[in-house]
Amino acid sequence: MNRRVSLVIGVVLVLVGIVWTLQGLDILGGSGMSGVRVWAVIGPFVALVGVVVALGARRKT
Repeated sequence: MNRRVSLVIGVVLVLVGIVWTLQGLDILGGSGMSGVRVWAVIGPFVALVGVVVALGARRKT
């Protein structure tokens, strides 16, 4: 996969993970996911995967 595409996917995953975490913790409202604790657990894992993907894209030569 292209480095730039991997980097974009990683950043998007981090952002989605952050939003899901905030919704799960009911900090960010306005969604059916707000206040549902499972998203507060899933969100950090998605963000972590995004960090790994982004760092992997950065290290590819």
